[in-house]
Amino acid sequence: MKNEDHKTITEPDKNMAQEEMTVELELEEGTVICSVVTIFSVGDEDYIALLPLDENNDNTDGTVWIYGYSENPENPNEEPVLRYIDDDEEYEQASDAFDEFLDQCEFDEIL
Repeated sequence: MKNEDHKTITEPDKNMAQEEMTVELELEEGTVICSVVTIFSVGDEDYIALLPLDENNDNTDGTVWIYGYSENPENPNEEPVLRYIDDDEEYEQASDAFDEFLDQCEFDEIL
């Protein structure tokens, strides 16, 4: 997977409570719409977990993509920036943190 040139994060329509926030990624093979699973931090870095969707807005294989994530604190209306993680150690740390997030979600569902 290569770095993306363009990302658009779409806020859910306030009138449609079930609609999720999505990100549109421009990849070499075309545009991919992804559902935002969560935005999380590891140390001082923020990350975003994305669920790529097919033409039916489904994800049947459970694939999740993790990217670096940043917002401009001086301009909250500016689109966030997603960064491809090319460092294996950084990706492993972000992946482990996402796994912990999933474990916590499962634990919360049990309670």
